[in-house]
Amino acid sequence: MTVLKRFVKILLMRRIIRSILINVASIWLVSMMVAGIVLERGFETLLVAAFALGLINLLIKPVINILLLPINLITLGTFRWLVNVAALYIVTVIVPDFKIIAFDFAGFSYKGIVIPAFSFNLILSFIVITFLISLVSSFLYWLSK
Repeated sequence: MTVLKRFVKILLMRRIIRSILINVASIWLVSMMVAGIVLERGFETLLVAAFALGLINLLIKPVINILLLPINLITLGTFRWLVNVAALYIVTVIVPDFKIIAFDFAGFSYKGIVIPAFSFNLILSFIVITFLISLVSSFLYWLSK
């Protein structure tokens, strides 16, 4: 039985470490893409924010998902984005040097594809940054399997 317990602990530690590393990479990549993430003390803040996001995703997010299950079922899963936004907001409250701010998108044009300039307020910044972090972390989880 002790071998099984040790094996479970090793698997859990690997899962936590992988989650933190993927959160570090995804927050860093999104902060390079979008001007709305502020890491005041650089890499130290990035590590603390990734650790906090990993703990929130591991401990608090499942409780919130269970509490909001009826709304999530009614909206066919689209309400889950709001849970991710709430998790990111909790990280900004817990880690004082990690901030999400309003930002301006300058626009994009490439071979006939035009995305106009847009100004994101604070709520839209949280939504867009949460979407990008989820997208990048999902891709990195897929790569790690």
